[in-house]
Amino acid sequence: MEQVQQQVRQEIERAKEYLRNYDGEQVNLMEVCGTHTHEIFRLGIRSLLSPKIRLISGPGCPVCVTGADFIDEAVYLAKQGAIITTFGDLVRVPGTKQSLAEARADGADIRVVYAPVDALDLALQYPERQVVFLSVGFETTTPAECLAVKMAKEQGVRNFTLLTANKTMLQAYRAMANKNKLIFLYPGHVHAIIGTGICRELAEREGISGVVSGFTAYELLAAITVAVKKAQANEPFFVNAYPRVVSEEGSLAGKALMEEVMVPCSAYWRGIGVMEGSGLALSDAYAEFDARKRFAVPEMEGRENPACRCGEILQGKCLPPDCPLFGKACTPEHAVGACMVSGEGTCSAFYLYGNTTVEEKVL
Repeated sequence: MEQVQQQVRQEIERAKEYLRNYDGEQVNLMEVCGTHTHEIFRLGIRSLLSPKIRLISGPGCPVCVTGADFIDEAVYLAKQGAIITTFGDLVRVPGTKQSLAEARADGADIRVVYAPVDALDLALQYPERQVVFLSVGFETTTPAECLAVKMAKEQGVRNFTLLTANKTMLQAYRAMANKNKLIFLYPGHVHAIIGTGICRELAEREGISGVVSGFTAYELLAAITVAVKKAQANEPFFVNAYPRVVSEEGSLAGKALMEEVMVPCSAYWRGIGVMEGSGLALSDAYAEFDARKRFAVPEMEGRENPACRCGEILQGKCLPPDCPLFGKACTPEHAVGACMVSGEGTCSAFYLYGNTTVEEKVL
């Protein structure tokens, strides 16, 4: 074990030296994962990089790319008397008039759960109440939401629904790559589900390069080093730098579950707009568990604070400190935009770790 640890330390030191002294052509890397963004900051990796290596944070936070209209729909359902269940990050995301936290302060029944099946358990516990789970996420969490719906159908549960804002990453990759000359640090947890096939196809057929990365200091440094070295050939490439978790085929069971329960649809992404085929909605076989259909939710036209630059930040057009609200009117305690609320948001990462320079954190 000690020998292995020593080898890892040596490899980390070699990677640090290479990235610090790199003096080739400019390399633009976009981490399409909020967890990558936070870990890169927390570990001090940004402080190690040559000025010729630029890290750009992309639309990899599902809470951040979800529009205000979705929050408005959730508040509407809460005020109709439904129990709203959600992951914690969504509670303080601003809607047009209210966040879920503000609706709860007015008496709405908003509950934080740790898994979709917890919401299903609540529905069984309170058969006289309607329970709605706010289904927000990429391919990482979607199978768990599909499983909860499938279980509800099998058990004949009639007071459980999803309000969906599920998204898939392929169209986001294309949208970002078409606007910028980028190399992607692909999110390891997404591709643990969907596999690496689409990454290879993007490189071979569309000239979009990227590396799948894990989340430890060693894995992130290795992925960045591979990306920078591969970029020197000036040819499209794909590398799976997270093979201990991510395979070519991904999770066959997870993909089969998504294909059974959900179908592709158009979806709105904050900052990008509506992208055809980038969302997931419940299929006809599970339409009875669609909260919009069951409760005839009126169409919402969400409005966000015009001073907030979250949409531009999600596209890599600007950095959080460029926003006039950052660190002043907008802080994690009093967030104006979703990018500051979420634990995966770029603004929260800059706020918490923006001045991190301690190289030893990557050891």
